Amino acid sequence: MALVTGAGSGIGAAVARKLAGARHLVLADLDAAAVERVAAPLANARAAEVDVADADRVDWLVAGIERDHGRLDVVVHAAGVDDPQAKQWIADAWEAGRPPEVTAGLDVRSWRRVLSVNLDGTFHVLRAAVRVMVPRRAGSVVVVGSSSAFDTPAGYPHYAASKAGVHALAQAVAKEVVPFGVRVNVVAPGPTETGMAARTPDALRRAFTESGGGAYATPDQIADVAVFLAGEGAANLAGSVVLANGGRFTA
Repeated sequence: MALVTGAGSGIGAAVARKLAGARHLVLADLDAAAVERVAAPLANARAAEVDVADADRVDWLVAGIERDHGRLDVVVHAAGVDDPQAKQWIADAWEAGRPPEVTAGLDVRSWRRVLSVNLDGTFHVLRAAVRVMVPRRAGSVVVVGSSSAFDTPAGYPHYAASKAGVHALAQAVAKEVVPFGVRVNVVAPGPTETGMAARTPDALRRAFTESGGGAYATPDQIADVAVFLAGEGAANLAGSVVLANGGRFTA
C-alpha cells in the first residue's frame, strides 16, 4: 500500500505512474481535478483531495488508509509550493543587471505559505506515516526536498529555508525510526520540468543555463530516484539526502 502526495502533477504524478500496478495507491493533492486525472488510468489507484498544511486532513487520510488496507508500506511526499512573485523579482533584478532585493519586501503571508506547506506539511505527513509504520516495524518514506537547501539562491530565502528544514526534519526522524524498521530518505532535485518550472520567468531559466546548470531534469528522472529510495534496493539507506541535480554542484 502506497501513498503519494502532490500526485496531481510533476514529480508526484510521475512517481504514481511508476508505482501503479505494483500495489494499491492513494494519490493525494490539493487540486482534486488534477489528481483525479492522474488516478483515473492507473490500476488500483484512488484520488484524495488533501492540503498537507492541514494536519487534521493528513491524519484523516492516513487513518483511512490504515482502516481500509491495514497497512501503509510506502509514502512518497512530493507536495510543495514555490513563490512565483519572488521568482519574478529575482528575474527582474537579473535582467536589470543588479542584485535581487527580496527579503525586505517579503510579506509574512508569503513566508508562512511556503513554510506551512513545505515544512509543516512534511511534518504532518511524516508524523502520520510513522504512527502507522512503527507499530508494524516496517515502512519507507521518501520526501522530495530541494537542491535549494544547499545552494540557497539569492532572493529565495523562504523556499531555501523551508527545504533546508525539510532535510533536517527528515534526517532527524530517520534516526528516530530506523531502529523500528522504518526508513526515511530525501531526494533533493535541482530545477525540474514541473508546474513550478512552468511559472519560472524566462530570465531565470536563461540564467540557470548560462551558469552551467544544463538542462532541467524531467519528472520521470526524479521519480526514478524516489522509487529507488522507497524500494528494497535501498534497504541500507536511511537519513540520506540524494542530490539529483545533474551534477550542478555536490554537497
